[in-house]
Amino acid sequence: MPTECIPDLFGFAPVEGRRVEAAFDAGVVTSDAGALLLGATDRAIKLTQRFADCFRDARCPELIEHAVSTLVMQRVVGIALGYEDLNDHDRLRHDPVLAVLAGKLKARRKDCAPVAGKSTLNRLELSRPVPSLYHKVSHDGAAIERLLVELFLEAHGDAPAQITLDLDATDVPLHGRQEGRFFHGYYDNYCYLPLYVFCGRHLLAAKLRRADIDAAAGSVEEVERIVRQIRGRWPKVRILLRADSGFAREALMAWCEQHRVDYLFGLARNARLVAEIEAELAEAAAESRRTGEPARRFKDFMWTTRETWSRRRRVVAKAEHTRDEANPRFLVTSLSRRECQAQALYETLYCARGEMENRIKECQLDLFADRTSANPIAANQLRLWFAAMAYVLICALRRIGLQHTQFAKATCGTIRLRMLKIGALVTTSVRRVKFAMASSWPYQAEFTQAFRALAGAAG
Repeated sequence: MPTECIPDLFGFAPVEGRRVEAAFDAGVVTSDAGALLLGATDRAIKLTQRFADCFRDARCPELIEHAVSTLVMQRVVGIALGYEDLNDHDRLRHDPVLAVLAGKLKARRKDCAPVAGKSTLNRLELSRPVPSLYHKVSHDGAAIERLLVELFLEAHGDAPAQITLDLDATDVPLHGRQEGRFFHGYYDNYCYLPLYVFCGRHLLAAKLRRADIDAAAGSVEEVERIVRQIRGRWPKVRILLRADSGFAREALMAWCEQHRVDYLFGLARNARLVAEIEAELAEAAAESRRTGEPARRFKDFMWTTRETWSRRRRVVAKAEHTRDEANPRFLVTSLSRRECQAQALYETLYCARGEMENRIKECQLDLFADRTSANPIAANQLRLWFAAMAYVLICALRRIGLQHTQFAKATCGTIRLRMLKIGALVTTSVRRVKFAMASSWPYQAEFTQAFRALAGAAG
């Protein structure tokens, strides 16, 4: 006689004589219980509320179900948890974690969930700088840009003696007919060309730009805005600007020299520059042939272009011979020889710039800053800012809550996987909402430490 099957019960291979069964009957369960730490981080730095204050809501108050602060929190936390698409929020709108973080366990209307779905969030992302009949919510881009710098300043207890600002441009590939879409020869695709500014792990600017421009286009205005805001809080701080050869432009170097900002830029090589280090290249080649290993020499000299530069500037050259060929590299800087010798300038100070590329990868690969599929460039800029705020939120969790743990230097993707993706059974009663997290979860000590540190920071 055949065994009677229960449609909702799944039987698997037995283990040690015991049946292995599964069923969707656990009740309310979440896989994102670690997001409660994001909520604690948000309370410590007040990120989502301040971000929401950069928006203006012209909707009729009596008809509003989801406030802008809820929408902003939901989108930022959603990206931090790995939900890059708005479509994900049609299911997340019923998620108990987001409801708790929003401080809203029930919707006002019976046909609504506690938090918003994709259509409402889409209207937020399509908000314009100026409200209109069909776009009641608008945003202030300048206020958002200021907020990123404010969060950086507040992350420091005391004013540092010196900071280094790293600039870089990267590509965001486009696969549609987005506004401002152009083909870029270097990246060999249709793309945007965003400008990022970091100070260590801190993100200070994420500016979306068209791709039919020079890599340094708009950098003077962006740096001027950031430096003015930093010096408004830290008037005595020394600032070093660091970037690759795409930013070694007369306008930016002249601005730095006029405003007491040091710079260290890569410098594209040419025949005149290479001729300056012929002797050093010959010495490096001879040593490399003798030892069979790469060899390098450094040279320090004053140099100027024939037309574009307004003055002579210090140039440092690396005359390297490796893999049976010359590999000369050049830097231009305002730093004096007394402050930093040529080899240390290149190997210690300039090469550290490569860390910024890892930060950009975190933003684009871990936090989906390259999701720019909306048609208006203003909407894609707002998407970039949402990803930027998710990055800042996770960085604050790492800096405040995880600083004395094994995750103190972990990437955003690792923190999400190890600390935020926690399975939990959720029970709601009149007096409490409890998240019963998995007893076998291996990072309970780190969670406890993060919770205590964040509670102290918010207190």
